[in-house]
Amino acid sequence: MPDRVIGILGGMGPEATSDLFREIIRLTPARTDQDHIPVLIYSDTRIPDRTAAILQGGVDPSPYLVRSAKVLENAGAGILAVPCNTAHYFFPALQRAVAIPVLNMILETLRELRKRMPAVRNIGLLASRGAVQSRIYHDAFAERGVRVMVPDDTGQESVSSAIRQVKAGIIGPQTRDSFMSVATGLVGAGAEAVILGCTEIPLALDERDVSFPCLNATRVLAQAAVDWALRKNDE
Repeated sequence: MPDRVIGILGGMGPEATSDLFREIIRLTPARTDQDHIPVLIYSDTRIPDRTAAILQGGVDPSPYLVRSAKVLENAGAGILAVPCNTAHYFFPALQRAVAIPVLNMILETLRELRKRMPAVRNIGLLASRGAVQSRIYHDAFAERGVRVMVPDDTGQESVSSAIRQVKAGIIGPQTRDSFMSVATGLVGAGAEAVILGCTEIPLALDERDVSFPCLNATRVLAQAAVDWALRKNDE
């Protein structure tokens, strides 16, 4: 019976928060209720828009993220997982505010890439405009010799529009095709793999349904949380 408690700092958006929890359940080797990992979820939908804060001088979400982190820490979480790629722009302030570790979704995705596809040097990124223009993936991956490729303006607007549709609960073939079309274009331009770098994207596009190598950052984050809870990295 696992004794470590995972905290999910969610609300960005609620369905993506739920998706991370589902992934944690699926990735846990369990046969009974008691085999599953204790999980605390705080889904604060009042957290301001991350892209608006980064690109347009919108309300800073940092105080809201810190407040959520402290709620989870005080409730007994031993680690935090944040199912929002763009929110990792504010990661340093978040980690400084709590005494428990916060999993870094960007770095966990980089580790998974290095483990699964060590030869990759060019990787495509589907993400929010805030994540793309803040270069949170670019800078982290460049340190390991990996070039991040992103869509042109038209392609990025297609991705951003599809993300907004998912947040609005509009998930269907057209939404999936929008993500798929842009991802395929990145592969055609030289990307050796593609990161689903917004937590709304896997709700419409499953990495297992594409013909090219793909990394689902939500699933990567879930696996890192499960590994911590099951003390796999303690060995």
